[in-house]
Amino acid sequence: MRSLSQPMKSALGIVLVVLCLGVFGAAVDSSQAGTPSPILVELFTSEGCSSCPPADLLLTKLDSLQPVAGAQTIVLSEHVDYWNHDGWTDPYSSSSFTARQNAYEERFKVNGPYTPQIVVDGSAQVNGSDGQATVHAIEVAKSDPRVSVRIGSFSMQGPKTVRVHLKVDALPESLGVRKADIFVAVALDHAESHVLKGENKGRDIKHVAVVLALNKVGTLEKRDSFERDVDVKLPNAPDPSNLRLVAFVQKPDFGQVLGASLTPAEGNKREAETK
Repeated sequence: MRSLSQPMKSALGIVLVVLCLGVFGAAVDSSQAGTPSPILVELFTSEGCSSCPPADLLLTKLDSLQPVAGAQTIVLSEHVDYWNHDGWTDPYSSSSFTARQNAYEERFKVNGPYTPQIVVDGSAQVNGSDGQATVHAIEVAKSDPRVSVRIGSFSMQGPKTVRVHLKVDALPESLGVRKADIFVAVALDHAESHVLKGENKGRDIKHVAVVLALNKVGTLEKRDSFERDVDVKLPNAPDPSNLRLVAFVQKPDFGQVLGASLTPAEGNKREAETK
């Protein structure tokens, strides 16, 4: 496995973040009316990769600042496992996220997986530390037609199972798509690690929207809507108040994302309402 560039120094990471914040400020100023278009932003990252902390911070800023007018940026942090051999086992890593990234690499004809990598709406991939390229990709994606996806509710069914009530509208004729896959991601709203070994030894790393489970839960057929309860099994028992759920519709074979929705845990909803 390879990294896109040589490990970045801490100072360079800070400069990149500052530059990204400047891009965000410019994007926020160009506000527009209307309902924001949900855009899925997936970050493939690892705590074993010294180039990744600036990308983790970028994802946090995308989530909190919502920099692109007319877009609701819905983020997911997917931790790959191919850095685990370098001395630090990322506690959030999974081979399933590595497999998902590999499928994207085949589509985008990228010469092997790398971290950090951002995939925007299944349609574009960029260096995960490149805030300007990420914002541009979100700007491009926000004008695409969308399928309405709604998370009616979710609840814990025991310590390791989340039940989600999903409603997804039928595929519109304008998309020219016969069927699409429906996914549900259960993620930690926020997480933090003190890395003891590897390239990030001694660093405290913060994450947002760390995916615990990402499951295909159904198929959307042309002219047919989808509504049902689905259960998602988790690898461990998380704090329910520190969860967020993301549901999205994607063309088969890891294609374009056609619609998405986000809902936080009840505790996080109440916190957001008081701010």
